[in-house]
Amino acid sequence: MVTLVSTIIIFGALVFFHELGHLIAAKKAGITVLEFALGFGPKIATFQKNDTTYSLRAVPLGGFCQMLGETTEDTSVGSFHQKPLLSRTIVVGAGSLMNFVLAALLFFVLYFFVQGIPLQGPVIGEVLPGSTAKEAGLNSGDVVVSIDEEKKDSWEQVVNKIHANPDTALGFIVEREGNYKEIGVTPQEDPNTGRGMIGVSPKMERFALWNSLTKGVEDTVLITGLIVGSLYMIITRQAPPEVAGPVGIVHAIGEVASTGIENLLFFTALLSINLGFINLLPLPALDGGRIAFFFLEMVRGKPLNPERENLIHVIGFALLMLLVLTVTYQDLARLDVF
Repeated sequence: MVTLVSTIIIFGALVFFHELGHLIAAKKAGITVLEFALGFGPKIATFQKNDTTYSLRAVPLGGFCQMLGETTEDTSVGSFHQKPLLSRTIVVGAGSLMNFVLAALLFFVLYFFVQGIPLQGPVIGEVLPGSTAKEAGLNSGDVVVSIDEEKKDSWEQVVNKIHANPDTALGFIVEREGNYKEIGVTPQEDPNTGRGMIGVSPKMERFALWNSLTKGVEDTVLITGLIVGSLYMIITRQAPPEVAGPVGIVHAIGEVASTGIENLLFFTALLSINLGFINLLPLPALDGGRIAFFFLEMVRGKPLNPERENLIHVIGFALLMLLVLTVTYQDLARLDVF
């Protein structure tokens, strides 16, 4: 039940924000939006405002923003194809933009309300039971003044020193309740990374508005860059393709949801960034594919025949569904369903 509810909420949020981006941009551009729907299948609830029907549908795993003349040669007032090329490009790209915005907002919620962000100073927040730090005598709330007589002004400096010295004795000077103590700690080498680890985490601060906002945006940009780098490595065959389909994603959502709200917020933000990025790829049936046709229109000086373009998108969608089915089969096999 937790997996089902989490999946509906997460997919609903991802799709809602994506289609909301299209809706807002279309309204701003003066394009008539015929229907804005969350979900597919039979309508459960609807209401009309101006020219737009807003609907909630039975199958909560999808949605759409239907614009006037989007798939036809209709050039009447308010039609999609009646608008300038730049306006249409912005409308199509706005869906992915909103997925990046959603990711930044989720990171903000995580850092502002739930997890907090590390204090700027070198203050120990948590000491893991049974860790090297605990055995050496480090406590929560200790302020690291120096390590091996090197003054430390930030938590990053503390971490860098520890990581760089696996299996090497380090001399900590910490301030505790106004007194200074000298404590020797030997970081243990992490077998996976080769870094030194002592089992401490920084002191976290919640409700830090500006820092939470900026860190949310920074993490969104950072993860997007990592995704671009991973795609490059896959294309150049420097790394094997690892793709999860709907079944794999639902399974992952269930596992992450069982570990707590912090991991679920982070995972949802990660999914939102992936959705936004993938939709911008220049492939038929994706928003990036439509933007590619706009670029072609700019080069040719005239648009491609809508029927021909729609046929290409249909073929692309069919190939995309084939890929989804293939990945789904692999997911089921990996989960030992067969």
